[in-house]
Amino acid sequence: MKNFLTLSALGLLLLTGCSQEKKDDEPWQPLFNGKDLSGWTQKGGKANYSVKDGMIVGTTVNHTPNSFLTTNKMYKDFILEVDYKVDSTMNSGIQIRSNSTPQYQNGRVHGYQVEIDPSKRAWSAGIYDEGRRGWLVPLTDNTKAQEAFKQNDWNHYRIEAIGDTIKTWINGVPAANLVDDKTHEGFIALQVHEIGDKDAPGKQIIWKNVNIISDSVNVAKFSTKTPIKPVITQNELTYQEKKDGWQMLWDGKTTNGWRGAKLDHFPEKGWVIKDGNLIVLAADGKEAADGGDIVTLQQYGDFELKVDFKITYGANSGIKYYVDPDLNKGKGSAIGLEYQILDDDHHPDAKLGNHEGSRTVASLYDLIKADPAKPIHPIGEWNTAYIVAKNNHIEHWLNGMKVLEYDRKTDDFKKLVSESKYKIWPDFGQLERGNILLQDHGNKVFFKNVKIKPLN
Repeated sequence: MKNFLTLSALGLLLLTGCSQEKKDDEPWQPLFNGKDLSGWTQKGGKANYSVKDGMIVGTTVNHTPNSFLTTNKMYKDFILEVDYKVDSTMNSGIQIRSNSTPQYQNGRVHGYQVEIDPSKRAWSAGIYDEGRRGWLVPLTDNTKAQEAFKQNDWNHYRIEAIGDTIKTWINGVPAANLVDDKTHEGFIALQVHEIGDKDAPGKQIIWKNVNIISDSVNVAKFSTKTPIKPVITQNELTYQEKKDGWQMLWDGKTTNGWRGAKLDHFPEKGWVIKDGNLIVLAADGKEAADGGDIVTLQQYGDFELKVDFKITYGANSGIKYYVDPDLNKGKGSAIGLEYQILDDDHHPDAKLGNHEGSRTVASLYDLIKADPAKPIHPIGEWNTAYIVAKNNHIEHWLNGMKVLEYDRKTDDFKKLVSESKYKIWPDFGQLERGNILLQDHGNKVFFKNVKIKPLN
């Protein structure tokens, strides 16, 4: 028995050694030089970041928002490992594939965050979407990962971001597995969370051994399998959206909940569903001449609406709201307020309209021009339209930036209508409730993640 135990222990030692040897062969590179903060820039709040004994120390201060120490370099696919120790009363996180641009809420840092949560909730290594969608992968059903966190001690994270998949481990325990295509590139950042005005400053979080395998090599070669079931966000409500009362307006698979704007059923041609995308097909750019527009079966009053869209070269389409399909039974598109979708660079409509530019992407079609500084992604990439309609106040957002707002049922709005192509329609834009519409303008356009939050 003694010999058996000795051999078993030796075998375990050899296996451990082999595992460590394999790790030593991986092409790790330090993200932090252990001496100063060269290669890093602070964004957001004014928390104090310093270097002490070869470690990065973040210290809380009062009267400042979340602070982020960001890498100057942007990363796509990578594997990151880091050790940290956090005050038990703090909250923090590690940003990955994150960004900060003037167009997005005046430079607010936004993107995926691997949570550091020493509270009783214990969601450390869960995935949060900072400044955007909130919680994507909480650890509500992962007690092993919750229990893996070491209070007032060093913890180790492994984070893999490869393609559309983000996986995390805490102290070797699998924590999260997310499949999401919102952002493919950004900086890495170390967060010091804001504190309340009455909270004592000076609490610290410390990071060390910050190492990365970056996209200079085939990162997928070094990926680790995880038993965690993936959380897939395409055409699904996120954890946060469910809590906040959002509903799927299109299920990503069927035509349920939709019909032709001038039909009692979904069009038999002109639209297809493929790979989780709802696609209006090209038909020589003719408005509603093939399959025609589609509308929701249900009507809505006040609401928030999110739609991801992707255009092709020269494409024209739109998202209409407060639509009354019975208003126009003739040729052309059904009538309603329209969030324009357009290839501004290659479609002639971009230079037309009641006011020049009022037919550009994200504009209120033919009435109000969207902010020219709007952040539009190139042809072939996804964009997110967000529309808020509450108490007759309307906002259009594009990729996180508010690009216009107006109040319908006002004299100013009625004057705009009287000067536009809509002047022939009595009480245009005045409906209390109406359908949501996706437009067939004869160009190929893709839609997905169609979600609504009814407000009344």
